[in-house]
Amino acid sequence: MTDGPRLWAVVGATGTGKSDLALDLAEALRSQGNPAEIVNADAMQLYRGMDIGTAKLPVAERRGIPHHLFDVREVDQEAAVAWYQPQARTAITSIHERGGDAILVGGSGLYVSSVVYEFHFPPRDPAIRERLERELEADGPDVLMERLRARDPVTAARIDPRNGRRVVRALEVLEQGGATHGAALPEHPTLWQRHTRIIGLQVDRAALVERLDARVERMWATGLVDEVAGLRRHGLEGGVTASRAIGYAQALGQLDGRLSEAEAIAETQALTRRYARRQVSWFKRYREAEWHDAPADVDRLLDV
Repeated sequence: MTDGPRLWAVVGATGTGKSDLALDLAEALRSQGNPAEIVNADAMQLYRGMDIGTAKLPVAERRGIPHHLFDVREVDQEAAVAWYQPQARTAITSIHERGGDAILVGGSGLYVSSVVYEFHFPPRDPAIRERLERELEADGPDVLMERLRARDPVTAARIDPRNGRRVVRALEVLEQGGATHGAALPEHPTLWQRHTRIIGLQVDRAALVERLDARVERMWATGLVDEVAGLRRHGLEGGVTASRAIGYAQALGQLDGRLSEAEAIAETQALTRRYARRQVSWFKRYREAEWHDAPADVDRLLDV
């Protein structure tokens, strides 16, 4: 037993069953008198109305366990990790003050890292950011990415070259004379909370690909395109973050006639598989992570 409430982090690639494990773990802890609660670490589940495409657990299926940082942003609002970190840490601190363990669950690597580890963000300069965003709109991400490669090749190698927002942020920091955080873990990260357990879920690659492809097909079958059409009326396309979410961007393309349904599904499947690979690479660098084949045995976790 620890001498205080714990922070659990349930991590891994999309489709590995993290939400189910978090629920099972919370239920098991609560049966022992520990009022555990769950905190979201999925960047897209922060958004109100983005449900089908993010596999967000419906309220009715949350087993009465308090969930935090779900549905807290509108689709036309940015959800930068620098905004998220203090929100998540405040929620965790409040859970601990109530005497419960906090269970952080999600697959957004930078978001998880910003909470679990001592992770500090470089300063912001709105004027530089605005100028770089104008360049991004005029010239596209490739031009800015080449500039980043010339100035900071290590960071450039870690950033998805199609993620213009991330490229702009890296250049913004460099222009202020700072060093980027590389959109990655610090070289030698230290835990924010001493009593932290990181539980990683893994699934055989072939089985995971099959599972992810089937999930994308279910998204379309259960109404993703209608969900996106509704969110469009609430400003989805104006959202810096939400409009680029995997599946949502493709559904917008289908609504606009740029993609057929089959093309939108296939593109979403390919991007989801690629994203899952990046997630695995990210979380495998967590030295403290305990890896378990999904589904993990909660009783075994609590025996440690």
